[in-house]
Amino acid sequence: MPRVQHAPREIATNRLTLRPPVSGDRALWVRLNRDPRLWSHSPHAMPRSDAAAGELFDDCLHRWRDAGFDYGVVEETGLRAGIGVGGARRCTEHERLVLGVRLSGSAHGRGLGREAARAFTAHAVEWLPDLPLVASIPDSDAASARTALSVGMERTGADPEPGEDGARTVFAAPRVEARDWLDDRTREQVLDLWCAVNDDDGAVGFLPGAPRSAVVQALAAHEEEMADGLTRTVLLRAADGTVVGVGFWVADRNAMRAHEWTAFRIMTDPSRRGRNLGRLLMAAMHRVARDAGVELATLVVRSGTGATRFYERSGYVEVGRVPGNIRVAPGDDRDSVVMARRLDDRAMVADGRP
Repeated sequence: MPRVQHAPREIATNRLTLRPPVSGDRALWVRLNRDPRLWSHSPHAMPRSDAAAGELFDDCLHRWRDAGFDYGVVEETGLRAGIGVGGARRCTEHERLVLGVRLSGSAHGRGLGREAARAFTAHAVEWLPDLPLVASIPDSDAASARTALSVGMERTGADPEPGEDGARTVFAAPRVEARDWLDDRTREQVLDLWCAVNDDDGAVGFLPGAPRSAVVQALAAHEEEMADGLTRTVLLRAADGTVVGVGFWVADRNAMRAHEWTAFRIMTDPSRRGRNLGRLLMAAMHRVARDAGVELATLVVRSGTGATRFYERSGYVEVGRVPGNIRVAPGDDRDSVVMARRLDDRAMVADGRP
């Protein structure tokens, strides 16, 4: 199994640090995997002994060395104390990635499991092998099902291999699709999504109530640039094929800026708000651009929408601003805010030269 190249070894969230395991984590690993309170919905899956749990820990270390990813340790950042394990593991039997998070009892009830699961999901979409990302959850475990939905997953049906603990449901994350042309069905879904975002007051080129015909013209302009090789469309598709997120990367015709792409029209389904799709779409955008050799990503957002905070959480920094050049309504002028981030290992700083 090839190693994941250049993926961050640690993931930071507001309250957590998610990192690879080290030999000193064995006691934490064994304790968590031998606590019957954490296996109440699947008791048959709990390791039968401390030695068996230790063997699983050794297997995890080996997978990190061989592949560069697997389940890791969840820490509370301020305390630097391990409170759980989790991440995405490759299941070679079914060629898929399996999401899992298991936190100690003392960490329950504070939303930390959801915070970790959201971060693991976005990390998998951006950096890990392009395989289906799933979670198989006992039907009795309603809390884990809610977490799976909150990270952007959808129910896809019963697990055909439920095991000894009864019926289980498989949840799957959206798949990433990069397109340089749109078929009729996809075009209509993109138009539906774009119109829904417009009417939900999304800052994607139009005001609420814009006619579909205007959106058709805007999408046609993107498709012309796609045909010229200047634009890539990035889609998030739910398990049933529905487009739930879309964004456009546009390259510059200037050869001196071939290493830079600009993002336009970052849109996710408003009816699924709060389900991590914005974060997953940006992870998908970065994956597609990085795979194409892009080093620098830029975008422009309208001030006063809260979008700058969202993009900051995706690693972008403000690098410029044009005051008042967007007139939303008489007396309501907004700024164009230019933001950028590196997609390589370089820091986002100016070189200081005139």
